[in-house]
Amino acid sequence: MNQIDLAGRRAIVTGGARGIGLAVAQRLAASGARVAIWDRDATTAAAEADRIGQVGLAVDVADPEGVEAAFGRSVALIGPIDILVTSAGITGPNLPVEDYPVDAWRQVLDVDLTGPFLCSRAVVAGMRARDYGRIVHIASIAGKEGNPNASAYSAAKAGVIALTKSLGKELAQTGVRVNCVTPAAVRTEIFDQMTEQHIQYMLSKIPMGRFGLATEIAAMIAWLVSEECSFSTGATFDLSGGRAVY
Repeated sequence: MNQIDLAGRRAIVTGGARGIGLAVAQRLAASGARVAIWDRDATTAAAEADRIGQVGLAVDVADPEGVEAAFGRSVALIGPIDILVTSAGITGPNLPVEDYPVDAWRQVLDVDLTGPFLCSRAVVAGMRARDYGRIVHIASIAGKEGNPNASAYSAAKAGVIALTKSLGKELAQTGVRVNCVTPAAVRTEIFDQMTEQHIQYMLSKIPMGRFGLATEIAAMIAWLVSEECSFSTGATFDLSGGRAVY
């Protein structure tokens, strides 16, 4: 593992109790950062955080008041936040648009798009005041290309890419950098929310012929949240096994 120096940095990782979020939390902790793991699953968040000597908090990222409360608690526990990685997400059902439930559409956008907005909103003022910060949103190749029978997820992830570009430009003349990554499918527990047909569709689109690894995503993010990532902002970093379309 390449060594990334995050000593003295303090990070929030949403959706950090499992999958990509957990891999990111582990990698940042191994690089010297103090990490607050945010997750709706309070028990698993606390257990995983304890296992790596960090802090776990129960948070619904779609709840504005909950996000603000968790942010305040995180600052009290680990100090001013330098790093935000938004990994919390759901896929929603795999259905065509004409059959897609409106409530499911709203839930996916609330978690996958409003969540990163609320979390960014919570950390930006402090980062701006200290003239330093790193924000990385986990989007998806679906946000670039659009996956059939995944309209809400694709739309939300496209929104995350646009949010990244907008906020990156807002903060470009400060010491805060805002970027996102666009993985192709990574085999984690989120696959439990998908049909086997949709999983095989995603695999068929990856030229490498395999799914990504959570540790591969975490490796890219570890660099993006470091001081070395100083001239990239508002950018989209491909992690798609060759699938990227732009």
